[in-house]
Amino acid sequence: MEANPITSYIGIGSNLDDPQGQVRAALDALEVHDHCNVIHRSSLYASEPVGFADQPEFVNAVCAIKTILEPHQLLYQLLNMEKIFGRVRTHLPNRPRRIDLDLLLYSTRQINSPNLTVPHPRMHERRFVLEPLVEIAPDEIIPGKGIAKQLLEKCKDQEVVRIR
Repeated sequence: MEANPITSYIGIGSNLDDPQGQVRAALDALEVHDHCNVIHRSSLYASEPVGFADQPEFVNAVCAIKTILEPHQLLYQLLNMEKIFGRVRTHLPNRPRRIDLDLLLYSTRQINSPNLTVPHPRMHERRFVLEPLVEIAPDEIIPGKGIAKQLLEKCKDQEVVRIR
């Protein structure tokens, strides 16, 4: 484990079984997690699906946490939370899901391993990730890509609606 808590950002999304409730419940679960201290929570945002379009719209949020977990340990905890929420992973990407917890950033580290890529791939191109991230951390640097608020400007053509 890291000696000092690390700031990480978690992306949360849902488009099944009361998506707003699912995202709020996941944020609440992170709040009480033993190894996560939630320091910021974004508003909720609605967006159209990317990739597989024949599905309901998504609800998304981002939270900033302090954690002493190493990146792969944090990923394992997030995947375990998804299972608890009833997520069933398939080999088909971009399908409807009850909950999706993504490790977006882990401090300024860049990680490229078989089961974890940080920063999260394509986060710098997706308004539904950048909009809530910029709400809570506009000057956050996405390693190798740039400053979040500047990257968001390049995604303004993607429709995202703030829910609350």
